Amino acid sequence: MIQEPFSTGTSWIHQIDPKYKIIIATFFSLIIAISKNFQVLLFSLCIAIILVCLARLEIKAVLKRLSVVIFFLILIWITLPLTFEGKAIYNIGPLFISMPGIILCAQITLKSISIILVFIALISTMTIVTLGYTLNSLCVPTKLVHLLLMTYRYIFVIEEEYRRLHKAIKIRGFSPGTNIHSYQTYAYLIGMLFVHASVRAERVSQAMKCRGFNGKFYTLYEGSSGGKNRLFLILMTLIILNLLIMEYLY
Repeated sequence: MIQEPFSTGTSWIHQIDPKYKIIIATFFSLIIAISKNFQVLLFSLCIAIILVCLARLEIKAVLKRLSVVIFFLILIWITLPLTFEGKAIYNIGPLFISMPGIILCAQITLKSISIILVFIALISTMTIVTLGYTLNSLCVPTKLVHLLLMTYRYIFVIEEEYRRLHKAIKIRGFSPGTNIHSYQTYAYLIGMLFVHASVRAERVSQAMKCRGFNGKFYTLYEGSSGGKNRLFLILMTLIILNLLIMEYLY
């Protein structure tokens, strides 16, 4: 089932033209990714949090999407300080915790959370159709845009097909285990999933051609213009330039 919980709203961020949001999110994330200055990273995190607040997104939903990344960040904090070479600050038997490892973990954590929050605030506040249309207007290849839209639309259909096939084999008494029969059953399941996906893709292609599809998607959303867009663009451009100055001059 397609869910876009952040795409609807009346906040200032929701009203910004998608082109500006995509461009700003791209450059802002690029600056965060290449930065090694903790002042820049902390400032970027504050800006990302402010953007989420301006978008008036539900905090629980935002934290739920951050939880997956936080799990991987915890794994990085457990392993990287023990395996990264550098000055040891604490010994645990044959192992030691290195200061460069801790610094790198902190940088990765700040970068990851900041970039995800920026994309949640700016990109997830538009529908996937609007995102595809805007990417196409920004000269992203049409085939890549079509691939994005069709993948997003039908990955949920394939998931539902998998659930139906899996339920069918469970009704027939299948009990998974570490044996040849289980491996063969799952192989057949995956094979049938590909067959059904191929058949459905052929039907969808024929249906689109019957409805006059000419290789281009259309949308009723034409974008917006006005003082809000210019104010957002000016403010975010100044912030990005300030981040660059902080990174290379301090």
